Amino acid sequence: MNIYDIAAKAGVSIATVSRVLNGSPNVSAKTKEKVLRVIEEEGYTPNVFARGLGLNTMKMIGILCTDVSDIYYAKAVSILENALRQHGYDSLLCSTGNKLGDKKKYVDLLLNKRVDAIILIGSTFKEESDNSHIEKAASKVPTVIINGLIDVPNTYSITCDEYQAMYDNVISLVKKGCHDILYLYDVESSSGIQKLNGYKAALKDCGLAPSSQLILQVEKNPASISEAINNLLTKEIHFSAVLASEDYLAIKACHTLLEHGYQIPEDLPVIGFNNSLLCECAWPQLSSVDNMVETLCNTGVNVLRDVFAGKTVTHKMILSGHLVERDTFKQ
Repeated sequence: MNIYDIAAKAGVSIATVSRVLNGSPNVSAKTKEKVLRVIEEEGYTPNVFARGLGLNTMKMIGILCTDVSDIYYAKAVSILENALRQHGYDSLLCSTGNKLGDKKKYVDLLLNKRVDAIILIGSTFKEESDNSHIEKAASKVPTVIINGLIDVPNTYSITCDEYQAMYDNVISLVKKGCHDILYLYDVESSSGIQKLNGYKAALKDCGLAPSSQLILQVEKNPASISEAINNLLTKEIHFSAVLASEDYLAIKACHTLLEHGYQIPEDLPVIGFNNSLLCECAWPQLSSVDNMVETLCNTGVNVLRDVFAGKTVTHKMILSGHLVERDTFKQ
């Protein structure tokens, strides 16, 4: 059965069936009852795409992240979907991976599904040279970037000032007498670069020179992180604190140091980033920067609602992160 069959059996026009399906008040109660009775008898399920064509909106938002298994992205997806649902929107989620070709493919997929807007989670969607996938999305529908900044028309960036948050971490550690601070990171995304720049700038402002031996890029797996820490200890390269771009890296570094007999934070304070659920599950509990993911996501949804309502909306919003103190470091 389709909408044409329903109209014929109910003895009404296709437009009338469409109005009934879309909840229009411009249908008499008697006619509405007749159409709904036919729909119920036939077990008809209206096609959401066809309804979208009639309403000029699908009430559907596309969400893109690179890895939905990542605890940060998973939390952001959950918050976004819940906020969208509360305002009557459904969502389509695509986990793209990090290859640019796949990102472009999924942008095209969502546009072909006639979504009303696209939300990108994370600065990993911003490439160094080719951002045509974001430009294409924004040329068709409003595009929101959660925790990323890009200057493209019809895009709306809501981000945390991670540069300043990492800068503040270094200042706090230096005040505690930690001058040789190990920095661990995994990806060289725009967000990752901002954190690293904040680390370097704070050391410089404290009169300390960043050491290449203490800036380590590791893979996001236990073996790679443990190997990096063990290599430093084997080579007797001194460090007095650990900063990490993500909680996972900080927790594994912390456990490796504990295995070598270090006391945390007495011998070595450790600070992570993202303030994920892992922080409270770890022992000792990890001090970490809250980069305001819940606020970022809810703000992103509110921005879209304002855009849909035709309101004037700022294209860039920058929020401040803050350190959540737990066992591994206290100011």
